[in-house]
Amino acid sequence: MINIFEANETNEMIEQENLDVRTITMGISLLDCIDSNLDKMNRKIYDKITSTARNLIAVGHDIEREYGIPIVNKRISVTPIALIGGSACRTVDDFVSIAHTLDRAAKQVGVNFLGGYSALVSKGMTPADELLIRSIPIALAKTDRVCSSVNLGSTKTGINMDAVRLMGETVKKTAELTKDADCLGCAKLVVFCNAPDDNPFMAGAFHGVTEPDVVINVGVSGPGVVKHALESVRGESFEVLCETIKKTAFKVTRVGQLVAQEASRRLKVPFGIIDLSLAPTPAVGDSVADILEEIGVEHAGAPGTTAALALLNDQVKKGGVMASSYVGGLSGAFIPVSEDAGMIRAVEAGALTIEKLEAMTCVCSVGLDMIAVPGDTSAATISGIIADEMALGMVNQKTTAVRLIPAIGKSVGDSVEFGGLLGGAPVMAVNPFSCESLISRTGRIPAPVHSFKN
Repeated sequence: MINIFEANETNEMIEQENLDVRTITMGISLLDCIDSNLDKMNRKIYDKITSTARNLIAVGHDIEREYGIPIVNKRISVTPIALIGGSACRTVDDFVSIAHTLDRAAKQVGVNFLGGYSALVSKGMTPADELLIRSIPIALAKTDRVCSSVNLGSTKTGINMDAVRLMGETVKKTAELTKDADCLGCAKLVVFCNAPDDNPFMAGAFHGVTEPDVVINVGVSGPGVVKHALESVRGESFEVLCETIKKTAFKVTRVGQLVAQEASRRLKVPFGIIDLSLAPTPAVGDSVADILEEIGVEHAGAPGTTAALALLNDQVKKGGVMASSYVGGLSGAFIPVSEDAGMIRAVEAGALTIEKLEAMTCVCSVGLDMIAVPGDTSAATISGIIADEMALGMVNQKTTAVRLIPAIGKSVGDSVEFGGLLGGAPVMAVNPFSCESLISRTGRIPAPVHSFKN
């Protein structure tokens, strides 16, 4: 049972160490909005979202005020729109009209992002799936708060390489259509392998078809808290190090559990999961890279970084699982470049490359996240990077993802700036050799042999 004493115990973490609840995300099923008439379906979608989430912002503010716990974002995720729009959408513009509806609904209820402009195509694409994917560049260029994701592979089904090729082209087009805003559209587009149905974090959140009609999922964060705790055991053994991370993750997750229970009760919506990820921000002292340095590497990317990250990720999960009834989403350590001041320092120092980041994704929460690459990077090369990351997820039975920003008109040494939680990033070098012949093949990569369990 959670009591006010536990909340008060975290005051120092909140005031001095950047502890916050990163997001309360309300998942909303749109399955009952399906209609063969596009106009009717858009009205149903708008009405369902605005009526269901009408009190989300107010409840979040009330909990913040009463408990003194910062809740940075209030967000919405919806059923993958490729599933919803299939019966009515016959063109790219039809799907874009749904994106506009989602954007209007998000603005009406006051959330900063709405996720679920998505397709699940790990084994194949329906005509609706392909139309939605082709509509993504326009949809993200013409909306402000809509986020998009596409699941391209899974351990059970393999990797849909036709979709991988199409997503490389889609990322490139999205960058070109939003180049006047430093290619911001790509910061709202992520591709997955083994995407979870209950992830509360953007840009990858969507409301899975196995979820209830409405649900509350909460994402907690606290890199600064973990860093501060490790400072007190500097030089101690790995046993002491691990115990410190576990105990800290437990306390951080308990804060999220309190907020989730309160939000669920006040909104009269079922509580889904706590995502106990360490999600950094550009703020000083709120960095996963700083934790890795505290564990013992000079910069993120130095030899030993992958081992340090594996240790961190595992201990966060072990501590957090004991603190919440239901843990889900991504849950672990995020390593985005643009959103982490320490990662940016590591890139600028020459310690961190895309290849090292790829290795780190084998043991972290997600994958290659918020990485700016030269604007002349080809669509095939982007697809190749995506394929590599999908393979890591498929073989290792974990979630992996890619969120690349081809910085149109920029090259290595330049930077992109998004502001807010999205931060900014130096443009990183990409391997110059071609994978065109690989990406031009059609079909899919089969699932690994260890997937055949039943």
